[in-house]
Amino acid sequence: MKLKFTWKIWLLIILLALSLISIFVTPNFLQKGALVINVDSNSTAFEQGLRQGQVITAIDGQKIESSEEFLRIIQEKFPSEENIKTIIQTKDSEYVLYSKTAPEIIVSELPKTNIKMGLDLAGGSRALVQAKDKKLTPEEVSDLVSITSNRFNVYGISDIKIRPVSDLTGNNFMLIEIAGATHEDLEKLISEQGKFEAKVGEEIVFIGGDKDITSVSRSGQDSGIYSCDQFQQGHVCNFRFSVYLSEKAAEKFADITKDLEVNASNPGYLNKKIDFYLDDNLVNSLQISEGLKGSVTTQVSVSGSGKGETRDDAILNAEEEMKQLQTVLITGSLPFKLEIVKLDTISPTLGKGFLKSIFLAGLAALLAVAIIIFFRYKKFKSSIALLITSISEIIIILGVASLIKWDLDLPSIAGILATIGTGIDSQIIVLDEAKQDKFINIKQRLKRAFVIILGTYFTALAALIPLYWAVAGLFKGFAITTIIGITTGVLITRPAFADMIRKIEE
Repeated sequence: MKLKFTWKIWLLIILLALSLISIFVTPNFLQKGALVINVDSNSTAFEQGLRQGQVITAIDGQKIESSEEFLRIIQEKFPSEENIKTIIQTKDSEYVLYSKTAPEIIVSELPKTNIKMGLDLAGGSRALVQAKDKKLTPEEVSDLVSITSNRFNVYGISDIKIRPVSDLTGNNFMLIEIAGATHEDLEKLISEQGKFEAKVGEEIVFIGGDKDITSVSRSGQDSGIYSCDQFQQGHVCNFRFSVYLSEKAAEKFADITKDLEVNASNPGYLNKKIDFYLDDNLVNSLQISEGLKGSVTTQVSVSGSGKGETRDDAILNAEEEMKQLQTVLITGSLPFKLEIVKLDTISPTLGKGFLKSIFLAGLAALLAVAIIIFFRYKKFKSSIALLITSISEIIIILGVASLIKWDLDLPSIAGILATIGTGIDSQIIVLDEAKQDKFINIKQRLKRAFVIILGTYFTALAALIPLYWAVAGLFKGFAITTIIGITTGVLITRPAFADMIRKIEE
């Protein structure tokens, strides 16, 4: 006798099909190439318009089908003793670069699915941050998130997520997640408030942020390394870049300098310098030319230096210091001094290994349960129906997660495992009720099973909702995936399973 599909079973099949489409039909479906995940914001490629998320399809006419091919071609071309031409092609654009060194571009393989992995599985760092000696309001956390996001974006860090979170006691935090970053990188960027002040004597001329600064040069002739010197302790490289002040800041500079005297021991300059402070630490002092006395000037040159054991190290350190100053000048200081409440770091290798272990363990558990069900109820079809239903729930959870772009982290995986457990419990209740008093109609027996299942569902739901906010939202993934799973089970998979069992029993 053939098993006729009821509308509940058809609904399950349709949702499975839609979930598979949601998982596997990506924006770059069937496309080949290398996905750009980061472009240095000070590079020529960035200035020309190459951005994160674009797909490189060819270099110098050679087709690119993977990130490995991209790296192989770049390594064959660079470094070079003279500027050479590189043509980078994407699906819709073409970028022509001239340089001696490799383009500052990081690529990866095109994703084969829409499932987004959290840092627990993809690798990176996560920090739970709060203001030091201050309890933040939701509005203050929102402002902090906005300023911090701007700072990270300007600093050239990609694949970052910053969001406000709170715990059950009403404390508000900022959660920062950066893929591929070490905890040292994250701690350095968070711990510094970035308060920039330019002073003449004790008077502040201008501060970092758009209130006093209209723009900051970050490339070209007005920005860069201009000299390197060797000493016994190593090398020192000097940098400078131009800062353009607002009219109000320029007038303040003129007002402060108009009463200064010319330096008798150093003719041509005024007797006070302009000092640059970062987080109340003096980072540099510059002479003020006599011609700028009382002058409303909107352009100021900021300079500094970086040290290293080798020339290359000194250049890298100087570029890092320059980028930090430029970032602070553009974004302004953070409104509060911050402290890290919790800091986690995980390697991508560990995450992939863990995901593989979870997959194998879950599959083994499902097979073991199916075998036990077969020996318990002596029905092969019932065991197959249980397997199909459990796997369907997993696919639907992943489909919904792909659709809403939810990052699967370790708590989310735990939520999927919890869903499998509750699903199997419910299916065993259905099987037991189906075998009970044969004098009662099978439909009545299954209704009795669903009374128990619904009671369990609402109990679990009541427990999961508070967990959504527990530990400043760090268990949010567990709550979300478990709620999706058990709701899908109650509304879709378990009614379909009940129909399968009813048809088998009849």
